Amino acid sequence: MPSIVFESANVFDGIHPKSTDPMFVRVDGNEIKEISTRLIKAEDADRIDCRGKTLMPGMIDNHVHIYIESLKLNPPEPPITYRAQFAQKFLRYILSCGFTSVRDVAGGDHGMAMALRDRFFDGPRFYYGGLCLTQTGGHADMRLTSQPTDYYSCGAERNVLAIHADGVDECIKATREELRKGASHIKIMASGGVMSPNDPLERCQYSEAEIRAIVEECARHGAYVCAHCHPTEAIRRCVEFGVRSIEHGTMIDEETAAFVAKKGAYVVPTMAVLFALMEDGPQKGVPEVSMKKLLKVHEYALKGLEIMKRAGVKMGFGTDLLGDQHTRQGTEFTLRSEVLTPFDILHSATAVNAEILQMKGKLGVVQPGALADLLVVDGDPLKDINLLAANGRHLTHIMVEGRFVKRPH
Repeated sequence: MPSIVFESANVFDGIHPKSTDPMFVRVDGNEIKEISTRLIKAEDADRIDCRGKTLMPGMIDNHVHIYIESLKLNPPEPPITYRAQFAQKFLRYILSCGFTSVRDVAGGDHGMAMALRDRFFDGPRFYYGGLCLTQTGGHADMRLTSQPTDYYSCGAERNVLAIHADGVDECIKATREELRKGASHIKIMASGGVMSPNDPLERCQYSEAEIRAIVEECARHGAYVCAHCHPTEAIRRCVEFGVRSIEHGTMIDEETAAFVAKKGAYVVPTMAVLFALMEDGPQKGVPEVSMKKLLKVHEYALKGLEIMKRAGVKMGFGTDLLGDQHTRQGTEFTLRSEVLTPFDILHSATAVNAEILQMKGKLGVVQPGALADLLVVDGDPLKDINLLAANGRHLTHIMVEGRFVKRPH
């Protein structure tokens, strides 16, 4: 297989705040092999002229739900075969926007990972946590008040997103089961949430003993725990108990942000979903109780970004878009740009997210030895973040694992 050489490209490497002068980058197989200021000699190479363009790492969305095909999350659920077709549509679309890796933090499974591995369709790298863990009555317990305890099935209650686990023993067993099925991480619901019907938004979920047991199981396996948290108390206690990545972190305050930064934990804010739901949630069937919760977190969202930026929190990049709102992928860039610089945003979507995935130096960077997940942008996104907010329209080339999934004919 011949080498691929990107020629005369301004390179954003995922780490430094400015792109380089024109460089030459050689890809062999699925890996970046060489970066040079001089013309790279490689016999029979496939040469890509990148003059006036930026070569950058493929982006990573670290908060997606590929099986949520609708904003109507309460039972009854559609067949998983139907949801799998939506997932394929979702993954094709997010790849076309320049996201060459995604992390599914509730629901993603080994079957979809197999389909992507065997190239049933072109999609991004897929990191999944399997079913997230929720306490009975917690954020991912989607049963309405009127529904019986055994609504889902005999035995452990579950839905397409979560399994109910109460007490240390059940939490350990559920964690081990998801890790057995190939999960790269375990997600827990550690506070109330917007879309669930019965849990108060500001309240913490799971006991210290339960959280520490889940963290310990993951540590022994070489995995990690991420936690859904909105209120600042939930954020602090999760980080104190060993959780590595906080999802949303919407209502964080200055003191908690400083604590998170000191502990070296990550936060993955998700702006796009909040604003999308605010805009058309009622028309999409989001119930009034959820809209009232949404109003509470929405008012904190951008302020939380400012607080975390000042505190030096390591912020990842996630969108959390649900159902047909997944086509609003680009709004995460424009919303963050009200507070953050283009570099802040791109660094989150590349190198920082790769660290969260435990793929530091392999994903999210342009450097020798990294995997060849690359984008060619028609312009400089470090000067104009809107180039990436356009859902792929300014991407001339998209490469995953050394293979082009988009290039001009």
